[in-house]
Amino acid sequence: MFSPQGPSLRELAVQALSSVERGYDLLAPKFDHTPFRTPSAVLDATAEALRPLGPFGRGLDVCCGTGAGLRVLGPLCREQVTGVDFSAGMLEQARRAHPHAEWVRADARALPITGPFAGSFDLAVTFGALGHFLPAERPAVFAGVRRALRPGGLLAFPLMTPPAVGSAWYWALSGFDLAMRVRNAVWRPPFVMYYGTSRLGALREELTAAGFTMTTVPLTALGRRADGLARGRLVLARRPG
Repeated sequence: MFSPQGPSLRELAVQALSSVERGYDLLAPKFDHTPFRTPSAVLDATAEALRPLGPFGRGLDVCCGTGAGLRVLGPLCREQVTGVDFSAGMLEQARRAHPHAEWVRADARALPITGPFAGSFDLAVTFGALGHFLPAERPAVFAGVRRALRPGGLLAFPLMTPPAVGSAWYWALSGFDLAMRVRNAVWRPPFVMYYGTSRLGALREELTAAGFTMTTVPLTALGRRADGLARGRLVLARRPG
């Protein structure tokens, strides 16, 4: 599906009926041939917005998947870049593509409080991962990232502007979230993947509660909607120095 190298419908169905971890283990060899990989345009827009704030020292990609975030961290960070994910399959693909980086298997909801995750990173990024966490789980993710950052360190992630209410994209994403809720109500293990739970207001409250100061900048390189709003914004959450 999606390309000759991508997964078949049957493979996607098996993945969707698995847990999040097992599903990504299964999808990993073909993940980069699906639309689920963060688009290059989003990665490049993020790097462009972060460049004036750098350079940075050590970089961390949270829920790194196959390592697409290295396109952002590599040019911006002068020291070691580390990726963390709980899918062994995705990490294996990341190691093959980026052998110079450090790859750690861990759950972002419970990052270690010692070792490399104890106040040692200057920049942390995450791409397309927040929908895999229930709102009740995100505070633990943000608290762990804050611990991993040095004082003054920065967490950055792109957030797409919600589609206009009543638009085709609005109904498509709402329908997807509804289908996932029905799936998780009738099938175990759950597969958490929701597009409508990561709203800017809620994220601002959660990041502030975790001890960050938060601002946003428009990702104008992604273009604008018909109503003039930028199609995406970059969330910048800084750990106070």
